[in-house]
Amino acid sequence: MVLDLRICPACGDRAEWPFVEGSVLCCGPCGYRRTFRRLPLFALTGPSGAGKSTVGPGLVGRMGGEVVVLEQDVLWTGALQDDVPGHPVFRAAWLRMAAMVHQSGRPVVLCGTVAPAELESLPERVFFSDIHYLALVADASVLRRRLRARPVWREWDEARIDEMLGFSDYIRGQVPHFDTTGVSLTDTVDHVEKWVRGGLTPAATAGRPARPARTPGASPSR
Repeated sequence: MVLDLRICPACGDRAEWPFVEGSVLCCGPCGYRRTFRRLPLFALTGPSGAGKSTVGPGLVGRMGGEVVVLEQDVLWTGALQDDVPGHPVFRAAWLRMAAMVHQSGRPVVLCGTVAPAELESLPERVFFSDIHYLALVADASVLRRRLRARPVWREWDEARIDEMLGFSDYIRGQVPHFDTTGVSLTDTVDHVEKWVRGGLTPAATAGRPARPARTPGASPSR
């Protein structure tokens, strides 16, 4: 069995634009059809400093047996740091990784700064029944203070901070958001857990045909 869903286990072809019918993956060159787990993906996004990395461990403690919580930045390596807007190579690698994890039966909660256009436009989007988005945000003054306080090696100069604050304003208008300013960690984890559980209903996990459109991305570099 090939876990990378872009590679056909019958002929070895690597599909540039995979074709899916419900929960069946179809190989164009040889016609081989195979079923796969087409689960929802949960994208916990928002600006740096709003609390994504802090919420992650709390969510693992509550839902570790039901979902897999992953942090996008662990794959932010030289080979994937392309200069193309939206970082499609980086995003595609994560979608392929999440789809492979899904074959073990647990949906992925992917924590990281991302805009819907950066995922919805990729060929790998068809591997998921849906992508649910939630942005954690905070007041600009709070974000600026938190980012200024980060270690020097993370390279948060004022220009980069301004760029991230711009993304914070942008993402509020793109997806549902939760403002963590003055909110306890427990209450924030409560909200995120409720969001995830709401997307784990039978209707949300049912497979459906899909083919993504090509659209530009919008999030800043991390």
